[in-house]
Amino acid sequence: MDPILQYHQEWTRRQFFKGAGLKVGGIALAGLMGNAEGNKAGNHIHPALPGFPHFAPRAKRLIYLHMNGAPSQLDLFDHKPGLKKVFDTELPDSIRNGQRITTMTSGQKRFPVAPSKFAFRQCGASGIWMSDLVPHMQGIADHISMIKSMTTDAINHDPACTFVMSGSEIPGKPSLGSWLTYGLGSACDNLPAFVVFTPTFPKDSQAQALFTRMWSSGFLSTKFDGVALRGVGDPVLFVKNPPGVSVTDRRVMLDALNRLNQKTMERFADPETQTRMAQYEMAFRMQASVPDLTDLSGESQATLDMYGPNVQQPGTYAHSALLSRRLVERGVRVIKILHRGWDQHSDLPKLMKGQCMDVDQPTAALITDLNQRGLLDDTLVVFGGEFGRTVYCQGKLSREDYGRDHHPRNFCMWMAGGGIKAGASYGETDDFSYNVVENPVHVNDLNATILHCMGIDHNRFRFPFQGLEQKLTGTEPAQIVRNILA
Repeated sequence: MDPILQYHQEWTRRQFFKGAGLKVGGIALAGLMGNAEGNKAGNHIHPALPGFPHFAPRAKRLIYLHMNGAPSQLDLFDHKPGLKKVFDTELPDSIRNGQRITTMTSGQKRFPVAPSKFAFRQCGASGIWMSDLVPHMQGIADHISMIKSMTTDAINHDPACTFVMSGSEIPGKPSLGSWLTYGLGSACDNLPAFVVFTPTFPKDSQAQALFTRMWSSGFLSTKFDGVALRGVGDPVLFVKNPPGVSVTDRRVMLDALNRLNQKTMERFADPETQTRMAQYEMAFRMQASVPDLTDLSGESQATLDMYGPNVQQPGTYAHSALLSRRLVERGVRVIKILHRGWDQHSDLPKLMKGQCMDVDQPTAALITDLNQRGLLDDTLVVFGGEFGRTVYCQGKLSREDYGRDHHPRNFCMWMAGGGIKAGASYGETDDFSYNVVENPVHVNDLNATILHCMGIDHNRFRFPFQGLEQKLTGTEPAQIVRNILA
């Protein structure tokens, strides 16, 4: 019998209909991870599903650095020096080939070619091309595999972000982090298995909205939701005891509440009751674990300097990057940093500089820090956005100023760490960075590769819902990108 199906056989008719709708359980403490016996001291961690992982994993944990808004591959990683010779000429019809474009540029009379104004160089022994916008990432080139041939199905931000985060443009599906924590369980007793950061971004940036579906558990239990750590005020809401309530008082109250919830569980067999019990217990434990996590006093000055000047400012990308390493050390399974402001339809050169200054040094520091501590070998790091940007200019064009529209046909992402070949480049695009001409990698292929590194066969990782064996990688065949595996 399928172990996943067996795992869920106790669900009743009540749970089936409950799971088909929007779940709001545990509002104050949504997503705080723990196991079903969380009220008992000295309990075991939330276990993996039976038979998981499918094989020995190369990566035990994932850090996903999502650049929300879609960074321009032409200005970061896809070097096209020949475009300077065709500045302001019309994009050839043979390149565009009637492909759909957004309504933001479909009414333009011209589609003038806009070369990147930024210099590129080959970096490290691997010779990977990178823009001078990211000088610190240039220094980690020999640790990463650059995928230059990513493709996606979505052309607008909301469905594209939903797609890259959940494997579907349709809301309501579990996010990648939720799938992983559902299958592999938790390796930490005192912190959530899945943690999310939504750091600040440069003031002038054109930021798209973030949606909680990017870290939601969808039709899975709400205990697999990601937990957002805030940069302002309490890192996690409603964890601290109110004034006048002692730790002992909170423990007595929690034990009493758990006894009531246990009776409800015995009567109705609702898994969400177990989830609430686990959430309350995790919140109690986080009263001690979160302050320890966010206390940077034990970090060396060299480490703080490596992450850059904003590292001690809560809510910044640099602070989130350092906390990500600290979460890894504490056994957290999945960490996502969702950095906003990458939607440059105009004024791209200026805005890209600000964005890159915000993320370049901390990202490189995170890779270096993990490597120095012996953690990179079993930590998978992913960096990228939801789609690419057009080679043609949106709006006014000059050699110093231009904008770019959405482009789903190709973009760049890179991976590093557990199971990934170091210093590799995979895939290629045409001379206009418009179409993939060698080794296309679909978003579902990327997710299949991530699961593989974590010891999961994506074809066997399923959940029955609404008459379909749901998978993170969808119903169409997905391929592991084996050429980038170590």
